This record gives sequence, C-alpha cells and structure tokens, in this order.
Amino acid sequence: MTPLAERMRPRTLDEVVGQQHLIGPGSILRNAVENKTLGSVIFWGPPGTGKTTLANIIANELSFAFFSLSAVNAGVKDVREVIERARQENNSILFIDEIHRFNKSQQDALLHAVEKGIITLMGATTENPSFEVNSALLSRCQVYILQALSEKDLVSLLERAIREDIVLKEKNIELKETQALINISGGDARKLLNLLELVCNTVKDNVIITDKLVMEVAQKKIALYDKSGEQHYDIISAFIKSIRGSDPNGAVYWLARMIEGGEDVKFIARRLVILASEDIGNANPNALLLANATFDAVNKIGFPEARIILSQCAVYLASSPKSNASYMAINNAVAAVQRFGDLPVPLHLRNAPTQLMKRMDYGKGYKYAHDYENNFSEQEYLPEKLSGTKFYDPGNNARENELRNYLKKLWKDKYGY
Repeated sequence: MTPLAERMRPRTLDEVVGQQHLIGPGSILRNAVENKTLGSVIFWGPPGTGKTTLANIIANELSFAFFSLSAVNAGVKDVREVIERARQENNSILFIDEIHRFNKSQQDALLHAVEKGIITLMGATTENPSFEVNSALLSRCQVYILQALSEKDLVSLLERAIREDIVLKEKNIELKETQALINISGGDARKLLNLLELVCNTVKDNVIITDKLVMEVAQKKIALYDKSGEQHYDIISAFIKSIRGSDPNGAVYWLARMIEGGEDVKFIARRLVILASEDIGNANPNALLLANATFDAVNKIGFPEARIILSQCAVYLASSPKSNASYMAINNAVAAVQRFGDLPVPLHLRNAPTQLMKRMDYGKGYKYAHDYENNFSEQEYLPEKLSGTKFYDPGNNARENELRNYLKKLWKDKYGY
C-alpha cells in the first residue's frame, strides 16, 4: 500500500501546512504562481518541509509538463534526455531533488535549457545553495527558503491524518501524546507521518498513541542513520562536540557513523573547516590550514580513501588546543554595530583621494605604522564612542598568551590585555 506520507501529500497550496511566508495570501511565491510569472527556483530547507510537494503543486497549478530527477542517481545523459523530451512540450518543469549533489558538469548541462526557457528548473536542497550550486546556474534561479515546521504544524498534521486518511480514519485512534513522534521525526513531516502509520500498524484495535509506545516501535524499526533526517543533525552535532571537547576517539567514532551512513564527504569536510576557525582559531593557526587542505583533498579523492584524510584531520583538530576567541570577537563587534549603528570613521583614518577631502582634514594626523619603531605607532582605530572597547580577548593557551603579551606591550592598559 502507498505510504501514509504519500497518501496525505497536499494537492493545492491551501492544503500545505507551514511555509505561509512563501505561500500565504499575498506572499511572493503564491503571487508568482497565480500570476504565472514564476521562473526557475531552488527550494532550500530541512528535510520533510514540503520542497517536493511544492514543486508538484506548482506544476499542476501552471499546467506544465513535470519531469523529475534525483541527483543521487541521475547523470548528464539523464539531464539531456529530459531536456530533449521537454522540447516537445510547450512548458516544462524539471524538478531535481538533492540538486546540491550534482557536480559542475551536470549543472552546466542545465544552463542552456534554463537560459532559453526550454525548462523551468526547480531544485530542492537541504544544503546552502551558495556553496553547492555553481554561480552561473544560481544566478538564473530564485532561492526560496523553507522553514522547519513548528510543533503546532506537526501536531496538526498528525490530527489531520488520523481524521482524514482513508485507512487511519477506519481505526479507533487516540492521539494521547505526541512528543516522541515529534522528537524522533526531527521536524520531517514525511518521517512523522510514516512513523505514525508504523505505530498504528503495531496495534490491531483501539490504538492509544503514547510516547512509550512510539519509543518501543521506533527502537525496533528505525534505521541507525538517516542522512536526510534527524540522525544527520544529531550525529554531526556529536562529531563537532567531540572535537571541541578534545576527544579524538569520540570524533573518529561519529565520523565512522557518518561514513558508513553514506554522508556527503563535502558536508563533513566543510564542517571541519568551520570548526577549525570557530573552536581552535589562533590557539593553533595550522588547524585551519589542514582543514582547508582536507576539504580540497577529499573532493579530489572521494570515498572510500577520503575517510583516511578526514580521520587525520578530525584527530588533529580534536588534539589541538582550543579557543573561540576569534569567533567571540566578531560576534562582539557585530553586536556593537547593531547597537550603535553607523558610527563615523575618525578623520585621520579616512581616505583622501581629492583636494576637497584633504581640505576637510580627511587623513590628517594619520601615522603610517611602518615609519615608526617596531612598526607601531599608538593612535585611535575605533570610533570615538567605542574607544578602548576590547572585542578580541585572547584565549588562555600558549599561542594566544603570546599574542596577549604582545598586544599588552603595544597598547599598555588601553584595552586591558
């Protein structure tokens, strides 16, 4: 039998739960569909938030021919075949699920057809498209961000399924507790509904859904790793926290879980680059160099050998001294900008390319650091209102203690180093 999530798939925009910022009355996407002015789009959002559903609904609303490919198993040949079929239609939508998994040559194969209007492209991705979709293709698409479904949305879906589904409405079902269903599904509507069906099928009559019952069923039936669902986020979280906590053993274990689960090598490597700066920073500047080299290397090598490179990097980062001082510095500076707004640049720091600017004292009094002993001359580099504000506070580690002592020597007591 067709899974519950498929039986409950919305057929109109009004039936969609959530995403009202895109499809509510007067919203940008709804207006584009109703006015038939929709161009190529990319839907970016968490799993189970309606990306595929929206594509199907829009194709139906516009009366366009609908072609669908999955980037997991489609190649350039498949793309070209669909484009040739689309040439025979007046208007066609090509929906590509997990478009972030298309490589450059596959994405390039789409460009001409999108530019010439042979197809209207609809891509779906859980990853930031600015990282994964090449700039030429991205510039021809409008990106719509789908939001995670709220707990209220998810409960509404459960109640609606029990009330309206052709199979479930014939059963005597009491939805007594919902927290386990919501937690295990991780906000994924498809996973939520299929888990509901699984639970209901374990009891013949008088189904009373409790958190205990759901947990018992889930522990027996749910896979160990779902790279598009909750475990994807839980395991990358455990991986990052193990490295941050300086435990290389935990790091390689969670790395192995991701590798065995078929996780995208670029996703893992990109998170290592971020961590190297956010959690290690200047406590060990080589961490960022190795993480960046790892990202380049694993993209060239691919699995299975990439696991060795990832392991080396994860162990190195976990074993490095830690500091989030640079991360906190930019957060503090951004907070100051948001609080105080556009404070004026001190006159001596301003550029003075014209005579008028020079007469207005732009650049007057600036001291060129290299003209002074030790390439340093004390002067004000912040707006007057922020004078003396310390955004960067070096971490307590060997490398940053050296930086602290150096800065203290230069600035004396100005910043409290």
